[in-house]
Order: sequence, then structure tokens, then C-alpha cells
Amino acid sequence: MVLIAQHAKEEPAGTLGQFLEQSKREVKIINLYKKDRFPDGLSDVEAVIAMGGPMNVYEEDRFPFLKAEDSFLKKVMNENIPILGICLGAQLLAKAAGAKVKRAPRAEMGWARVRLTKEGEKDQLCQGLDETLEVFQWHEDSFEIPKGAVRLAENDLCPNQAFRYRNNCYGLQFHVEIDAVLITEWTKSYCQDSDSRLRVKARDMLLDYYIHREKFNRQARRIYFNFSKLIGACKIPA
Repeated sequence: MVLIAQHAKEEPAGTLGQFLEQSKREVKIINLYKKDRFPDGLSDVEAVIAMGGPMNVYEEDRFPFLKAEDSFLKKVMNENIPILGICLGAQLLAKAAGAKVKRAPRAEMGWARVRLTKEGEKDQLCQGLDETLEVFQWHEDSFEIPKGAVRLAENDLCPNQAFRYRNNCYGLQFHVEIDAVLITEWTKSYCQDSDSRLRVKARDMLLDYYIHREKFNRQARRIYFNFSKLIGACKIPA
């Protein structure tokens, strides 16, 4: 069973969830915003995926489930179960591994490019990817690379874009799971209508999605396939 930790109604697993469904994997969604709880045992858990969210990892007083998730991720790490963290999920993974999470030098919102590092080019999660990736960003905070972890991707604005901790825990600062529906939902939920600059940016993000869609979806699917191989044999072609 693959556990998906969802932190906000607006931020489901998107195309990643669709991939898991197509690959016939058993999936359980933990809706933390609905006060769902993590399981006590891990005997049936094959992998854990931690999604994004508008909160910060240090807002445990406002969002008590963040503290529970920190404990849960540490337990999963110790059992050597594969973990994939996306945006907030990556920050939570970094924190659970002992790294600091703080405000990024500058927020990233919308389309951007990240470069694979030399280590990233060799890593199993990144096999089959181009050296430069077109990705979708929506974050104000940034994680430090945990001690003993490897930086897999970077850019000039936010150097820490992806990391591997141990051999099976991966954090991606950027979003791979988005589609037109999610971009529309996020811009409605997170962009104030009174800010004309954000309205223009929101429109451009959706238009740019259709420009990047084919390449973006292909690279996302490759990441999903590579991560799925950590769990076990994948039942559909990459």
C-alpha cells in the first residue's frame, strides 16, 4: 500500500495519483486537513508520499498534524521504506532528517528551470531525464540539504531543489504533479483577486502549462516510474 499524506484540499496527488491508479497500486490517502491519522503500524506500507500545502513546517501550533507527520516520517525512514516529498512534503522530509527549513532568498511561483547536479544525473530517480528540467514552483520556504544527503537539482534562485537522503528518501522542492485543473484551483485559492499583477501571473501560468505540457508530463511520468521501481515492479510502461 502507498500512503499519500495530503495537507490541503487544494493540493491532491494530481498526475502522480493518476499514475499510481493506472499502475494498479493500492493507495490510501491520509487527509490531514480533515484530521485523518497516520497508521500505528507500517507492515502494509510500501511507500509514503508527502504532498504540498500552504502551511510552513514550523507552524505546528496552527497545524498539529505537522508534528505527527514529523514523527511518522522519522519512523518510516528507520524502516527503510521509500519516501517521496513534494514541496512542503520535501521540507517536512528534510526537517525529519535533521535539516533546517527557512525562508528562501526569494519566493518562486510559476514556471522555472532547474539543473540536475552531477550526482542527480547518476541518481536512479532522475534516470532518463534531461539535464535541465522545466518545472512548476510555488514556495516561499526552502530546505537545507540534510547531513549525509545528496543534492540532486539546483537553480540560481534557490540552490536546493531536490535531494536524496539515504538510498530511498527523496525531496523535490518543485511540483511534478500539477495539471491545468490544479493550476486553476491554486490560482483561485492562493492569489488575491485584488492584486492585478497576480491575476496576470495566474493567467500566464496556465497558458504556459499548455506550452510545456507535453515535455512536463513526460518528465513527471519518468520520475513516477523511477520512484515506483523503488517500491517494486511497475505494471505499466514508462
